[in-house]
Amino acid sequence: MLKEKVQSLAQKHHPEVVNFRRHLHQHPELSFQEFNTCKFVKTQLESWGVKTQIMADTGVIGIIEGKNPTSKIIALRADMDALPIQERNEIPFKSQNEGVMHACGHDAHTSSLLGTARILQQLREDWQGTIKLIFQPGEEKLPGGASLLIKEGVLENPKPTEILGQHVEPLLDVGKAGIKGGLFMASADEIHVTVRGKGGHAAKPQNCIDPILITSQLIVQLQQIVSRNTDPLMPTVLSFGKIYSEGGATNIIPDEVKILGTLRTFDEAWRIKLHTILVDRAQLICKSMGGSCDFDISVGYPFLHNDLKLTEKTRKHMETYLGKENVVEMPARMGAEDFAFYSQKMPACFYRLGVQNPNGTGLHTPNFNIDEKSLEVGVGLMSWLAMQR
Repeated sequence: MLKEKVQSLAQKHHPEVVNFRRHLHQHPELSFQEFNTCKFVKTQLESWGVKTQIMADTGVIGIIEGKNPTSKIIALRADMDALPIQERNEIPFKSQNEGVMHACGHDAHTSSLLGTARILQQLREDWQGTIKLIFQPGEEKLPGGASLLIKEGVLENPKPTEILGQHVEPLLDVGKAGIKGGLFMASADEIHVTVRGKGGHAAKPQNCIDPILITSQLIVQLQQIVSRNTDPLMPTVLSFGKIYSEGGATNIIPDEVKILGTLRTFDEAWRIKLHTILVDRAQLICKSMGGSCDFDISVGYPFLHNDLKLTEKTRKHMETYLGKENVVEMPARMGAEDFAFYSQKMPACFYRLGVQNPNGTGLHTPNFNIDEKSLEVGVGLMSWLAMQR
């Protein structure tokens, strides 16, 4: 049976996939700088006879045709970039690139899709249609590699009718997968504010327009705007992660203060309306205290929507492969993912793969690591899902 074939090949290729992951983990590259990763992926695919194409400078697109290749076309996506984090794991394949680390599992995503490609190529007489492999750069940095690939035509020639994405989940045990239909992940915008006042000696505040005091009021009042203007049934988060000033000291009031933050929600119309509210109110608050501000919003990723029909079908295929008890319902989350760009263009399903490691920590931390047994599950599951679709 096909399921047994997939499981057998996933087990057979597991050592090779682990080696892929360790190589990528040891040589991480930041967003849009994945040149060696791109070369590595392309070389592997072509060694198995998979046709490839380079897009967005460091993205790799592969095409695998089964029987009757025009009957159905789907896409599988993995991201390849690492994060600007100094790794603290003491492991033989620790990052060799100072200050750069695969702390979000993109090394696992890429190696899993490579293993999937290996199986799909070997079993192409057992399934019908065409599978487009998208090894994507720049998920961690605006404007997002997905948006660039879409602009360059990654969803054309051949044109897939649906897309699947797999992401590691450190809170799930190995052997399990998580899935949720509908709204799954939030939109994410970056906020950059410069509050301007008039600096001077801290002992003579009457001669100054204190931008630090203005900033403190601004942060508090913007939080109130979000809490009092948002529909309580619509999740919305406004968080500021950095405050700093040029100059200033214990006895010096600076001329300006900068704050950086993020805005997240699940509704596009409310998202755009809130942009206007925040900018207008911020300028009024600053003006009322004698200062001014530049309030810039960098529009980021949209919300991620898992197509209900596709997700339900994917869930059933997961249950067949993993067992119903190993497929769990995931909650919506305020984190963001540029896979959302694909979900705005076609039916999409983004699911989670259990990789829990007793010695690891959460995503985007210096000690993040996975249980590599999960790679066998991830490769087999994605291969199975692709062939079933």
